[in-house]
Amino acid sequence: MTDPAGIPADQAPPPGCPAHAGAVPLSGLEYQQTPSQLYRTLRREHGAIAPVVLDGGIPAWLVLGYSEVSYVTGHDELFARDSRRWNQWDSIPADWPLMPFVGYQPSVMFAEGREHQRRAGVITEALEAIDQFELAHMCREIAEGLIDAFAGSGQAELMAAYAHALPMLAVVRLCGMPADGLDTEDLVRDLRISLDAAEGDDPVAAYMRVQERMRQLVKDKRNNPGSDVTSRMLTHPAGLTDEEMIVDLITIIAAAQQPTANWICNTLRLLLTDDRFALNVSGGRLSVGQALNEVLWLDTPTQNFIGRWAVRDTQLGGQHIKAGDCLVLGLAAANTDPQIWPEGHIGPENSAHLSFSNGEHRCPYPAPLLADVIARTAIETLLERLPDVVLAVEPDELAWRPSIWMRGLTALPVEFTPVVQ
Repeated sequence: MTDPAGIPADQAPPPGCPAHAGAVPLSGLEYQQTPSQLYRTLRREHGAIAPVVLDGGIPAWLVLGYSEVSYVTGHDELFARDSRRWNQWDSIPADWPLMPFVGYQPSVMFAEGREHQRRAGVITEALEAIDQFELAHMCREIAEGLIDAFAGSGQAELMAAYAHALPMLAVVRLCGMPADGLDTEDLVRDLRISLDAAEGDDPVAAYMRVQERMRQLVKDKRNNPGSDVTSRMLTHPAGLTDEEMIVDLITIIAAAQQPTANWICNTLRLLLTDDRFALNVSGGRLSVGQALNEVLWLDTPTQNFIGRWAVRDTQLGGQHIKAGDCLVLGLAAANTDPQIWPEGHIGPENSAHLSFSNGEHRCPYPAPLLADVIARTAIETLLERLPDVVLAVEPDELAWRPSIWMRGLTALPVEFTPVVQ
C-alpha cells in the first residue's frame, strides 16, 4: 500500500512532516547501479534541495547542488552538527538502523564551536605527526604481504583480499593496535555493519562491539603509551577523557577504512575497465593519480552524509527549511552538479570536489593526504606485482553495493599470470 506520493505505507512520514509532499525514499534499486540517474531525476523535479524519507519513513532533505552543499557546510550557525536539534526524535526508535550515524555522542563528529576546534585539533596534530614516506613504506609492506597470499593462484577477489584489508591493517598499526592477534576481519565487518548495514544486520550491536575494542585500546595505551596516534591523542594538552577518546578513535578508524577501501577498489575498477587507462594499466603514476581523482568526482566512496540540522527556519534552494530539520549532504550529487560541469568534463588536476566534505567539519587536513598515500600505494604496488591483471568477469557483471551512503563494489574478481614465490 502506498500514499499519494507513491511511498510505501510503512515508509510514509506522518502528514505535515517537512518531506511529505513529493518525497522520495532514499532506498531502492536506483542506488544499486546508477544512483546518478536518481540524482538527476531529483534535481529535475525539485531543484538543488529534494524532500526525501529515510528508513522508517523519517523525513529529511537531500542537498544535491554543489553550491548548496558548500553553503550548508560553510555556515555552521545555520546548519549545525549537533543531532539533538532534530525535530523527529519522537518518531525514531532506539534500534533505528541509522542510529550509529545520528545518535548523539560526545564525539568530534557532533561537537560544535570551540569544543569542535578542541577535539579536531587533537586529531589533526596526532595525524600530522605521521611521516608520509614511512606510511607509504608500511603500506607497501602490507600490500606485498597481502599479494603474496594470492599471487600464486592466478586469481583473486580484490575487494575482500586486498582493498578492505590493506587500509584496515594500516590504520591498526597507526593507532597502535597489535598487528598480530587482532581479529581484523571482525573489526572490518563490524565497522561496515555499523556504517552501512545490509538486510539482517544489527548496526547498533556492531557499533557496541567496535566501542568495546576501542575501550580496550585506550586502556592499553594509557598504561603503555607508544609512538602512535592513540598515544599522541591521550597525551595531548587538551586532556581528552576515555569516553572522548573512544568515540573519536572510532571516527578516525571508520573514516580511514571503508571509504579508503572503496576508493582503492573503485579506482581499480576504472583502471581495468576504461580504455583511456588501458595503455598505462601497468602502473604509470600519472594514470593512477588521474584515476584516483576522477573516482572522487564520479564514484566518490561517500555518496551521502547525514547530516546537518537547521538551527532556525531558513530558505535554501527554494525550499523552506524548518528549525530542527535534517539535511543529508549529497556529496556524490554535488560533485556531478551540471552547474559546475556543464559538459560533464572532469579536469585531471581539479581537486575541488566535495568528497572530503567542506567547512569546519570537513576531514581534518592531514587525513585526505594520508588516505591518498594509502590508496595510491595499494594500487601502484598491485599493478607492479601483477602487471597483466584483468577482470575475471565482464564489466557489466560487477555489482555495486545497494547503499545510499557508500559507493563500493560487492566484489572485484580478477585474473593474472600466477607468480611463483
